[in-house]
Amino acid sequence: MRTWSVAPLAAAALAAAGASGGAALADSGLSISGPHVHANLAVYFVHGTSAPGPVPLTLQEALDKGQVQVVETGQVNELQIENTGTEQVFIQAGDIVKGGRQDRVLTVSFLLPPKSGRVPIASFCVEQGRWSARDKEDQAKFSSAGEAMPSREALLAMAKPPAPREPQAGGDPAASNPAVAMRIGREADEVASKQRQVWDQVAATQKKLSSGLNAPVASPQSASSLQLALENDKLKEARGAYVGALQAAGEKDGDVIGYVVAINGRMNAANLYPSNALFRKMWSKQLAAAVTEAIGEKPAGAAAAAPAAPPAPAATEFLAAAEKGKSYERAAAAGARQEVRDADKALFNEARKADGTWIHRSYLAK
Repeated sequence: MRTWSVAPLAAAALAAAGASGGAALADSGLSISGPHVHANLAVYFVHGTSAPGPVPLTLQEALDKGQVQVVETGQVNELQIENTGTEQVFIQAGDIVKGGRQDRVLTVSFLLPPKSGRVPIASFCVEQGRWSARDKEDQAKFSSAGEAMPSREALLAMAKPPAPREPQAGGDPAASNPAVAMRIGREADEVASKQRQVWDQVAATQKKLSSGLNAPVASPQSASSLQLALENDKLKEARGAYVGALQAAGEKDGDVIGYVVAINGRMNAANLYPSNALFRKMWSKQLAAAVTEAIGEKPAGAAAAAPAAPPAPAATEFLAAAEKGKSYERAAAAGARQEVRDADKALFNEARKADGTWIHRSYLAK
């Protein structure tokens, strides 16, 4: 398997980024291998040196241990999360939480510290038709986070939420400042618009999967639930072939810290982590999301062939180009920061701790 260094393109990306900040690909020693291909899905692996230090729990691990609670607030676009344990917990943008009054997808990546207290976290609904308990579930809490958003378009819609309203002394500034009131109104409109886009993409994903599997995936229990659609037996069976062909490749080498995926011959998305250990914890869940999207995007017709997978240098170019975009930064959650770079053909998001150390990098093709 050929491995391609990212150094030449990293230098170009860094020069192009200019005042936008340092480029992720400028990190020493990164290289890309692959592609590993099954049907219309190609996977490339990013190799590099792991950051030292303890590896956080994933959200699902923390929920399984009873260390974290994700709590319903009664607001569609905000939940609360609390870590009562002694270990940090990694939350990734795109994590789907099941339960509450309706299933949600979380919108930011961050590390939730031990003994965190209740922390607000932005979310979008991925189950439009429900606002009450489902069967024996607790409508006040969320029980699992085993799936990730399997739609690049939905992730793009969520990736640039409006900056949160900063609290100000002296009462509500909107009451006496029309400009502030207008800004707050625009932010609310933007959230509502993005929520509609997420609902549209959930419906589109269900439709594509039903077509690709030649069977409905919507659950009679809650037809609008993306989470329940992802639990469909025929979908699980179809995912098995992809996972069986690709998962072991990501677990072979001890220096893999991320991956890039291409679907139908086109670069689609990438995720990078600070360490191989965290990558391994996230790999199964993230691969399942990529596989699900690929199943929904399979070329029509039994005899239709998927386009050839791009060579590894194309994955390098995709990452480098995404980092050339116009940069802005915002607060995320639990003291984390988020830098977004909006390029012509891709969107780059980097989540950082308060000290500036990065904890997750996401790349989405437009």
